[in-house]
Amino acid sequence: MTPEEKLALEERIVDVLRTVYDPEIPVDIYSLGLIYRIDLHDDGSLDVDMTLTAPNCPAADFIVEDVRLKLEGISGVKSPTVNLVFEPEWDKDMMSEEAKLELGML
Repeated sequence: MTPEEKLALEERIVDVLRTVYDPEIPVDIYSLGLIYRIDLHDDGSLDVDMTLTAPNCPAADFIVEDVRLKLEGISGVKSPTVNLVFEPEWDKDMMSEEAKLELGML
């Protein structure tokens, strides 16, 4: 894949991640800062490292599966792997300014 195609696909991945929400928070997981790494390989395989707002999040399985299914639906992405990580520990400073505003933290 060309560098331009890879960049366009990475942008599409981010757009799709912005459609995934924690059911308890009205802000998408990307804006919350829960996506730590997006590694798109030239063969289309994809590795994503993500975390949760809390390790004992009751919606963890739902959120991770939603991410995986949505990434699988992107044309050009092959075999997405979603890794749930807790290092570094998430905190509210990882949120975008828009997310902080939406949640009344500004």
